[in-house]
Amino acid sequence: MVDRVEITEKAAEVLARLKVQHGALMFHQSGGCCDGSSPMCYPVGDFRVGPQDVLLGEIAGCAFYIGAAQFEYWKHTQLIIDVVPGRGSGFSAEAPEGVRFLTRSRVFTDDEVAELEAGGPPARAA
Repeated sequence: MVDRVEITEKAAEVLARLKVQHGALMFHQSGGCCDGSSPMCYPVGDFRVGPQDVLLGEIAGCAFYIGAAQFEYWKHTQLIIDVVPGRGSGFSAEAPEGVRFLTRSRVFTDDEVAELEAGGPPARAA
């Protein structure tokens, strides 16, 4: 089964270090402008997901949510979470590390879209 969200090896290494510091983590991808369009990493419990958020999948043991409106734009796209040098939002857990998470993407093939659609839509957050 194809995953809707994946993580690069380099980003997974940063995430492993962050888990040691912060414990369990989660991601949220919104459709906002500026840093709001970056994937944000939070300790579990520091960000409340709501009924307009979609559980896209899990990366490196962390739940990954996306706003429902943004999901509609990107539902035919696999998100690939990477990390690059630089400072992103001060609210995301990686900010003090001098790096920021970045969303890369690729369009699903027709076969992958059919496979995803056969599995049904992703779950909404409670």
